[in-house]
Amino acid sequence: MPSWYGGGERTVEIHSSTAVWHHAGRPTVPIRWVLLRDPKGRFDPQALLCTDLTRDPLQILTWFIQRWQVEVTFRDVRDHLGVETQRQWSDLAIARTTPCLLGLFSLVTLLAARLSLQARLAVATAAWYRKKSPTFADTLAAVRREIWREQGFLTSQIAPEVKKLRPALLDGITYALCHAA
Repeated sequence: MPSWYGGGERTVEIHSSTAVWHHAGRPTVPIRWVLLRDPKGRFDPQALLCTDLTRDPLQILTWFIQRWQVEVTFRDVRDHLGVETQRQWSDLAIARTTPCLLGLFSLVTLLAARLSLQARLAVATAAWYRKKSPTFADTLAAVRREIWREQGFLTSQIAPEVKKLRPALLDGITYALCHAA
């Protein structure tokens, strides 16, 4: 299987056929099932189901792998933009805010694509963990950093003289604030 979860190629064993799916009170539906097994045992065997009998088992497996990107997107929207938080207890609140927050996710992604390569690839790392590519949190911080850089820092109206910070200190403060916001 090429491009296994963005990793590389992975060999898996699959077997497929058709069956019927029956649920009490519902009409019987024909399905294509695909059994999936890793010969090296790195994950448990799984069964995939599809209602389109004409689909090739490899296509069904490809769709299964592609769903990971959607799951990661929803996790990032929950973690960083507040979808499904306590502020969204009612169905009306969910119906109002969820599309806006998903749109905000898209807007951040589009704004990040316009950043310089260096700004896009700036990732928060730890001594024990190196990331190969930026996460949504890194991307959000990079967009914030660029917006704040464009706006500049406001000066106090009481003391009009501007006291400049050393560039390294200013970058450090900005970096920390972008990830904390």
